[in-house]
Amino acid sequence: MSRWKAPLPKSSPYITPAGYQRLELELKNLWIKRKEVVEALSAAAAEGDRSENAEYIYRKKELRGLDRRIHFLQRRMPLLNIIADSPADQDKVFFAAWVLLENDKGDELLYRIVGADEFEVDKRYISLDSPLAQALLKKTFDDEVLIRNEHQAVRYSVLDIQYGNEFVVD
Repeated sequence: MSRWKAPLPKSSPYITPAGYQRLELELKNLWIKRKEVVEALSAAAAEGDRSENAEYIYRKKELRGLDRRIHFLQRRMPLLNIIADSPADQDKVFFAAWVLLENDKGDELLYRIVGADEFEVDKRYISLDSPLAQALLKKTFDDEVLIRNEHQAVRYSVLDIQYGNEFVVD
């Protein structure tokens, strides 16, 4: 049995200015944390036998994780396109749009379409690569989209589209 895994599909290289700033801050904090971990690792290594030194083993594992994330961010960030401008046609759904939807049950849902590197920041953020975001792109007011998965099909109606950092209730 092989351990080979198929590579993940490439995610969209778009990000909002706020999302990019968060990545820059994360990278800066990772370098600070790395320095602290290296110092603790050196102290643990000086204690003697490394094979039975739990602190040394833990710090090596922590350092690997930090280095992996730093390496990822250093490779990913130059590839990202920062989208700061709102689209000319603000009546359609594009990247960075806040979209107010109504589902079949009459529940209102609010989502913002963002890049794959920032959707975990807020529960209302969905990745541009998600099926819902893909279905919503270029839709306008009162358009409907149908999202199907193996368990159900849900119909959404577009109630409002806004651009900006926050959704403003009229």
